[in-house]
Amino acid sequence: MGFRLPRIVNAKRILRASTPLGRDVSKGYFAVYVGENQKRFVIPVSHLNNPLFQDLLSLSEEEFGYDHPSGGLRIPCGEDVFVDLTSRLNGL
Repeated sequence: MGFRLPRIVNAKRILRASTPLGRDVSKGYFAVYVGENQKRFVIPVSHLNNPLFQDLLSLSEEEFGYDHPSGGLRIPCGEDVFVDLTSRLNGL
C-alpha cells in the first residue's frame, strides 16, 4: 500500500490558491471554473481526495498553473464532462 502524499500536498496548495476573494463559498467547498465560458461551480473539498479529480487537477496545473489573479481554479474540460464526473463523485 503506497501513500499519495505529494498529491495531498498539491491538493492543499490548490485549495489555498483557488479561494476566490469576495465571493460566497461555504466552508468545506471551493470554486472552480470549467469550459470555454468558464462556468463557475462550487464543489466539496472532499473531491480533492479522489484520484479521478486529482488527475483533473494535474491537467489543470499543466495547462493553466495555479496562480490566477481572479483567485479561481480553471479546469480544462467541457462542462458536460465535469458535471458527469462530479455527479459520480457525489454518488460515492
